[in-house]
Amino acid sequence: MPFVVPGPSGVAVRTRLRVSAVEAGVLREVGGLLGSLASGDLAVRCRDGLAHDGERWAVRKRALTGRSSSRWAGAITKATHDQWALARRGLAVHIRGLEAGIAMVRHRLSLPVGEKGTKRAAGGYRSRREWHTKSRRLTVLEARRDRAVADWRAGRVRVVRGGKRLANTRHHLAEAQLTEERWRGRWEAARMFLSADGETGKRYGNETIRVTPDGQISVKLPAPLVHLANAPHGRFALAGVVVFPYRGEEWADRIAGNRAVAYTLHHDPDRDRWYVTASWQRKPAPALPLDAALTAGCIGVDMNDDHLAAWQLDPHGNPVGEPHRFFYDLTGTAPHRDAQIRHALTRLLHWARQCGVKAIAVEDLDFSTEKTREKHGRRKRFRRLISRFPTSRLRARLVSMAAEHNLIIVAVDPAYTSRWGAQHWQKPLTTPHRKTTRHDAAGIAIGRRALGHPVRRRTAPPHDDRSDRRGHRTVQAPPDARGCDGNRPPATDRPPGEPRPNGTRKRRPSASTTVRDAPRTHQWVQDPLTRTG
Repeated sequence: MPFVVPGPSGVAVRTRLRVSAVEAGVLREVGGLLGSLASGDLAVRCRDGLAHDGERWAVRKRALTGRSSSRWAGAITKATHDQWALARRGLAVHIRGLEAGIAMVRHRLSLPVGEKGTKRAAGGYRSRREWHTKSRRLTVLEARRDRAVADWRAGRVRVVRGGKRLANTRHHLAEAQLTEERWRGRWEAARMFLSADGETGKRYGNETIRVTPDGQISVKLPAPLVHLANAPHGRFALAGVVVFPYRGEEWADRIAGNRAVAYTLHHDPDRDRWYVTASWQRKPAPALPLDAALTAGCIGVDMNDDHLAAWQLDPHGNPVGEPHRFFYDLTGTAPHRDAQIRHALTRLLHWARQCGVKAIAVEDLDFSTEKTREKHGRRKRFRRLISRFPTSRLRARLVSMAAEHNLIIVAVDPAYTSRWGAQHWQKPLTTPHRKTTRHDAAGIAIGRRALGHPVRRRTAPPHDDRSDRRGHRTVQAPPDARGCDGNRPPATDRPPGEPRPNGTRKRRPSASTTVRDAPRTHQWVQDPLTRTG
């Protein structure tokens, strides 16, 4: 069933922070000290595992308060808990991936060598040698799964502050084209801790890192660095002024009302620039009910590896206008991919507002069980495609950006949308001046599923004098309309095992009983005498 995706519950904006060399040195010293405290607190939390409770949390916070301040101690312990919980969720995902791979290897090992697979299940391995190799890999996967399950039951997690990838890069500086000095700068910047949660009722919504309405920033220094203060009450004030060009009015309204705003200071060592990020929570805007949002139709969007295929549909499920495609490039670095996605979504949302619709239909995709190499084997290109496809990030971006345009996102079941769209819509919508692709037809199938219509098309009406003047049937009718549809091929837009829709026929019509359409094997004989009795 289609459902409305909940809107975003938080906001984050970032802007550049211009600091002098002296101020940058102070921020590095503060961030390094707090980062070392955060690393030690994370180690204690990981050792506690599942035995952690509120009393141990209080002990950790008291220990950090004496070495920094009560507010910094609260921010560090909260960040530690979030990081531990994130690592535990990652471990659960890792276990599910291993179990999916083990199940697939066992299935393929149970089949005869060389047996072909089907569209629903993989076949056996191609050779005896591959079968033997995969049997050994099964043992490796089971050992990894057992270790991961043991860690999960014991509450053990493995976390690297600064990132595991950056830590491993230290041993491959030549391949990463980095010097030790540049790597050290990135490592120190990633392990700094300069984040403070806000608190409603305090001055400007944050006592630890305070930003005034004029853009003046001051930081509460930890106890060992109070001698660096240049402002009263052990604070270090920066000379630069920050301006939030995006959502600046909303941010100013929050700090004017002393509502909580969290701040984080970042350092980019490659550019040697500092940034400040402001974030706050807000109540999600009440979304329109699904029926009300679909009164003006919707836009069905099919997500692909290099573009979004979209088509506008009216409330009856008929395609309107021409299909639109919004291209992007998912190669390169993660920031480049993210920028490409944001640019494509921006164009999609602008077009949706021009169309006057209130809803955008997308597929509820999840490739978590499809990314294992045990299922797709040698199909490296397809494995790379689904591994880099940003399903969750793309939908999260779309939901957050659509909320700013008063649009809702409707998620539908992705089963057979491409196949049924191509079967029922691709050929009828292809003209000499318009080439309808399989992805465009899938967008129609997605939109119709969101509107509650079946994917298939109604058959065209017969010509005049062959029925009842074709007034009882149109090319596209609502799903509750009843009428004679003539000879219709078997319906395919249904999951296997479900009953066939009403009106679907599997046999040919009965033979005609008129004289003109009599079979050739019969002979037409006219009685020469008129019967009167």
